[in-house]
Amino acid sequence: MIHVPSHIQTPATMSRATVMQGQAQVSADPNRVLTTILGSCIATCLYDPRMRVGGMNHFLLAEPQNAGKTTVDENYGVYLMEVLVNGMLAHGARKSRMRAHLYGGANLHSGMSRIGTANAGFARQFLQNEGIPIVHMDVGGVQARRVDFRPAHGQARCRAVEDNFIPNQKPMPRPQKAAGDVELF
Repeated sequence: MIHVPSHIQTPATMSRATVMQGQAQVSADPNRVLTTILGSCIATCLYDPRMRVGGMNHFLLAEPQNAGKTTVDENYGVYLMEVLVNGMLAHGARKSRMRAHLYGGANLHSGMSRIGTANAGFARQFLQNEGIPIVHMDVGGVQARRVDFRPAHGQARCRAVEDNFIPNQKPMPRPQKAAGDVELF
């Protein structure tokens, strides 16, 4: 039997958590790995090196079209960026020490609006406004990504997802104007 010192993490000692669309997670656990898969979505990974705490979010769109919207929607970056920063602060981090990694924002389907580009622009602007420097960024392009982040260490790995693992679905066309009678019962 091979003895592995306790300070060395092995795949068996690592705890993985998937950050789904509309979520943010923060952890100081040195054995924790946060992971997600992105297309046009954005994942922001924040890290405070002094407190050894970090977190990741995953948002679908930057902000609602109607700025006066009063309901909170966890799919928007405007909400999830605040949730991530506040989660970091609750774990003792300071905004002045935070560092960011930014991933995603691909434009997977030609001919469609460039949602990925808009998402990446929003995240960059948000971080700039908050005074949080981006130490690494892999955004844009046309390929999906898988991101693994060790929040207590501030280490990230981003890999392209091969096209054959992505379902080839085209958006459904909008139905033509309906004609006929509707009977309600």
